[in-house]
Amino acid sequence: MIKVTEYYWLGGHVFMSSVAERRFREELTLLIQKVVTVHTSTGKTYTGTLYGMDANTLNMCLGNVRDESGKEISRMFINGRAILEVYGLEMAFDLRSLAERLERVFPKMVKVIDEAGVIVVMDKIRVGEKGVIEGRGPAAERVQKVYDEFTRERARPP
Repeated sequence: MIKVTEYYWLGGHVFMSSVAERRFREELTLLIQKVVTVHTSTGKTYTGTLYGMDANTLNMCLGNVRDESGKEISRMFINGRAILEVYGLEMAFDLRSLAERLERVFPKMVKVIDEAGVIVVMDKIRVGEKGVIEGRGPAAERVQKVYDEFTRERARPP
């Protein structure tokens, strides 16, 4: 059994174990290129596309931003110390579940690259949240079919 969460209190700061920290970073990565709402300690609220962030400081870069008054801002950088809450407004694509599905069809030939938001099948076919990105032939067609089935099932209401 793996202990998923361990917290350490040191000098007024909480530190997560490497497993919990890795999972935290994965969740943050899922928000890249998605619309988020950020509440700050100054009482302001911003909604925009998350273009980048530093997982250590939570400094963020948002694009196509709208504040609570409706003012539009093309790019905004927010200091992580000012961030109170971040909400993802779009459902994040479940890359891991798709990888598990692909693993059933292509055993031991599936790798997830979280940082890039892609799955690599057979070291030559790349698939992301929009389908097959790279690769041709029968195997790529099969990957696309698995992807299509996966997204259809996720789109159905419960």
